[in-house]
Amino acid sequence: ARLAGSIVRMKRMDINCDMGENAGHVAGGTQEALMRLVTSVNIACGAHAGDEAIMRATIEQAMRAGVAIGAHPGYEDRANFGRVELALGAEKIAASVERQVRALARVADACGAKIAHVKPHGALYNQAVGDRGIARAIAAGVARWRGDVAMVGLAGPAGVAMLEEFRAAGFAVWAEAFADRRYEADGSLRSRRFDDALIRDPAEAAAQVARIAGGEGVIAAGGAIVPMEAQTICVHGD
Repeated sequence: ARLAGSIVRMKRMDINCDMGENAGHVAGGTQEALMRLVTSVNIACGAHAGDEAIMRATIEQAMRAGVAIGAHPGYEDRANFGRVELALGAEKIAASVERQVRALARVADACGAKIAHVKPHGALYNQAVGDRGIARAIAAGVARWRGDVAMVGLAGPAGVAMLEEFRAAGFAVWAEAFADRRYEADGSLRSRRFDDALIRDPAEAAAQVARIAGGEGVIAAGGAIVPMEAQTICVHGD
């Protein structure tokens, strides 16, 4: 009954999913089936995962599903799936982001598709939450690819300074929350070092989404209620 009440009050939400990260999911149909349940996808650009063939297949699937296409650049560290923090300077981060988004854009252009948004991946995303310099570097890299920055969205966690930097650079901003991740009392994501960092029960994940969309916030590790204003909800394709 509580969940039903939240659904009645919930606002319209975008649902995004990170894709193009697993060749088996792409070829086996799992990814394309999932696309029928979301409204936008973030496609790996060949750095932490993916390659040109996977990008093309994923874009073509997204076009058939009628979902918005986004780039998902991360650290160029395939061995660790882009989930390990790297100490890179702002220029190297900006250059890497530009290189990755351009790679996806070339494939998208060949398919007759357009990139609508960019969402950083993994450790790059997490480091930008607490480091304005990294956030600015990400924005700079995207701006080098798309000079008309108002025409592309940049995604980041709801309620963090990272989004302020994206706005200051002129981008439309997508404040993001997660269906399948646990939060801390300060609104940050619970580290994957903890066994309960991922929400593995579908009913619990659905309840968290309903709370966010209904304006009730999330229940953090430890039981605190954390306000969470978001326009898009992420579910992980893996």
